[in-house]
Amino acid sequence: MREKRLTVFSPFRGREIGGDETSALLPKVNPPHLFCPSNVQGLSPNPTGEEEMGWPRKQARHWHPLQTAYHSLDSFSSCVKYLSFFWNLVFFVAGLLILAIGIWGLFHKESLASERITYLGSDPMLFFVLAGLVASTMSLLGCLGALFENTCFLKLLCGGIITFMIMEVLGAIIFFSLRHQIKASLQDSLTAAVLRYQDDADLQFIMNEIQAGLQCCGVESYQDWKTNLYFNCSSPGVQACGVPSSCCLDPLENGTILNSQCGFGTLGLEEFAAQSIIYLGGCVPQLSRWLDDHTGAISSYFVFLIVIEIGSLLLATKLQADFAFAKTRC
Repeated sequence: MREKRLTVFSPFRGREIGGDETSALLPKVNPPHLFCPSNVQGLSPNPTGEEEMGWPRKQARHWHPLQTAYHSLDSFSSCVKYLSFFWNLVFFVAGLLILAIGIWGLFHKESLASERITYLGSDPMLFFVLAGLVASTMSLLGCLGALFENTCFLKLLCGGIITFMIMEVLGAIIFFSLRHQIKASLQDSLTAAVLRYQDDADLQFIMNEIQAGLQCCGVESYQDWKTNLYFNCSSPGVQACGVPSSCCLDPLENGTILNSQCGFGTLGLEEFAAQSIIYLGGCVPQLSRWLDDHTGAISSYFVFLIVIEIGSLLLATKLQADFAFAKTRC
């Protein structure tokens, strides 16, 4: 009986191959442009002999589309990838710590209670919450974008960094241009804090922190506390002719427990006697001197922040370019 022949055309070589009709057909292979050859292990770039069909028969039956759907990076790009991941991971942890501090402050002062929720916008701890939330979210985008090679996350990170840099530069320009108006506004705010010291827990907290941190008392001098209803010398209370404990030189009085009455009666003393117990200078002059003395340090911190943001921006941009280049090789 005459043997029948089956003609097969190779999709890669375009040549005719003969074989028995009963022989096994060649496996169906996806078009080569759907694969990245550098990721296929054991593939010969120039098959010869029995591999003239384009793909080795033994390896073809083990291939799966998911195996070759990923692109590879060179060694330098891989280093940049993991450097970007750990870079963003550090700031992600730092953002979570800032967020935790802000949340702890809100719960500690009971600012989230239903009767005080209307004053939440003026709580200074809200700044820590927002700053930590933004920092951790942006850093998480950088971590996920680098680890999973997601260009969408990296683009969001770049957009956020550029937005913050523009806001910081504009803020610095506005602060320098309106520094005199800002000083007057700060003086008015501190005056209001002195008058309402016992009425608002947030103002009391801010005033105590400013006085203890800057080692000052009052707005222009310690005599400003006479305008407070409770500290006025004509007041019948125990706080009459006194100042807050944050004005004291040694509020602990060499102990471990704060003496809240260390400033009582100091407004009725002479300056020579009072200066051994409390700070006499006001907070506005002290703040002006502090800013003048620490201008270089503040500028260095600002430059350091900008450098960090530029570094994150360059890493994210480099990764996007590497991912795009690696896809073109597939």
